[in-house]
Amino acid sequence: MKRWLQNLFALPFVARLRFDARVLADIEAAIATLERAHAGELRFVVENALDFAQLRAGCTARARALEQFGLQGVWDTEGNNGVLIYVLLAEQRVEIIADRGIAARVEQSEWDAVCRRVESEYRAGRFREGSIAAVTGVGELLARHFPAAAGDRNEQPDRPILL
Repeated sequence: MKRWLQNLFALPFVARLRFDARVLADIEAAIATLERAHAGELRFVVENALDFAQLRAGCTARARALEQFGLQGVWDTEGNNGVLIYVLLAEQRVEIIADRGIAARVEQSEWDAVCRRVESEYRAGRFREGSIAAVTGVGELLARHFPAAAGDRNEQPDRPILL
């Protein structure tokens, strides 16, 4: 019941307040900077809330992140090296989905640790800091497990998406 209330009463303007133009620009700049240190392609998607049909169908933040991974074309990279950071703002849930090229090298527990740190920042009301921590945490994992290669090119937009 709590989950339903969080999503159904989430006001759309709240997402735009927490992720205003300045915060989105800071996230974009962090992605652009950190992508120079690794061969991954990072996307950042914020969704305010799930709708009634999604809740009724039992959709979870993880399932929605997987759906957005496909819808946003994060999988569409030459090296199968796309990573999605998905934020479900109403529930303050963060999910990280990695394409198979990266998932083979990075343990799910490492992604989960980044997610829990970010969620803690969000619960404290620090959305800019939490978002930058997400990008930084993912960037550090990618730099360690998937270092930049010669001739690496940017295959995905760095601009975050606010659904």
